[in-house]
Amino acid sequence: MSKVVFLLAPRLHLLDLAGPAQVFSSADDFGHRYSTVYVAEQEDVPTAQGVGLRAATDWPELTPADLVVVPGWRSPALPRGAVFSRESLDRLVAHHAAGGTVASVCSGADALGRAGLLDGRRCTTHHDLQDELARRYPRAAVVRDVLYVEDRRVLTSAGIASGIDLALHLVAVRHGPFAAARVARTMVVHTRRNGDEQQASAMLRHRAHLSDAVHRVQDVIDSRFADPLLLTGLAATAGVSERTLTRRFSEATGLTPLRYQQQLRLEHAEHLITQGATVEAAARAVGFQDARMLRRLRARQAAG
Repeated sequence: MSKVVFLLAPRLHLLDLAGPAQVFSSADDFGHRYSTVYVAEQEDVPTAQGVGLRAATDWPELTPADLVVVPGWRSPALPRGAVFSRESLDRLVAHHAAGGTVASVCSGADALGRAGLLDGRRCTTHHDLQDELARRYPRAAVVRDVLYVEDRRVLTSAGIASGIDLALHLVAVRHGPFAAARVARTMVVHTRRNGDEQQASAMLRHRAHLSDAVHRVQDVIDSRFADPLLLTGLAATAGVSERTLTRRFSEATGLTPLRYQQQLRLEHAEHLITQGATVEAAARAVGFQDARMLRRLRARQAAG
C-alpha cells in the first residue's frame, strides 16, 4: 500500500486538498491500494473556506513508493515569510532524496521552492502567482498556461482544481490510463492532459464526452483491446443497435469502435517495441494476426 501524505498549511483551500484526496480514495476503491495521511505543524488547521480540520503532528514512516502533497492556501500573493518550519521543509527534501515523489497544488509550490526542490526544474503554479514564483526562485523554470508539470519526481500544478488533474496523472503513470479514466468517470470529471504535451493515450484522449453508452463500450474495449470484439456484442453492451452505436461512438470520439480499438493496439504495440520487442512479437501480443496491419498503422501514424 502506498501512503499519500498531505502537508497542511493554515488557511489551505479545501479543493486543493479534497480533489487529490478524492482521486486516491477512488483509486483505492478500485483496488489500487492507497492510504491518505494528513499532517500539519499544529493539530487544528483552519481553512480558507471556514471549515476547521484536524491533522496529525507526527509524520508516518515513508518509503519511496509514497507521495507527499502540499495543497495551496489562500493568499493574494506568495507569502513573504515561510508558511512551514525548516523541519517540515527538510522532510520534503529527505523524502525526495530517498526516492519518493513530492507534489504541490497552487501556492503549495512556494513550499517546494523554499525547500530547494524547484531549483533546476520545470514547475508551475496558479496563474496569479507565476510571476512571483519566477522572481522568488530564479533557478526554477516556471511553465505558464499548463495544468501541471512533472520533473524528476517533483510535480507542481496550477490553481485549485488542477490538483485533480495532477492526481489523475499520477494514477495513470502508476496503474495505467484505464485506471485513471475509471477514477475520472466515477468522479464525473474529464480525464485531462498536461497543456504543453500531446495526450499520451487514446484512453484519455477520447474520454472527454458525456455519452454513458459510449463510455460503457470504451470500458470493454479498453480492458479487452487484444481480443476479437464483434460490433454486435459491443452494441449489446450499450443497449443500442449496431448502427446507433457506430453513430454515437463516432460523434463522441471521432472514431468508429474498430478504429478506437486499433489505436489502443497501436499504442500498446509501440510501448512493447520501445521495450525491445520485435514488430512481429508486438503485433501478436496486442491482437493482430500478423505484423502487416501493425506496420500499416505505424506508417500511417508516421505520415501524419
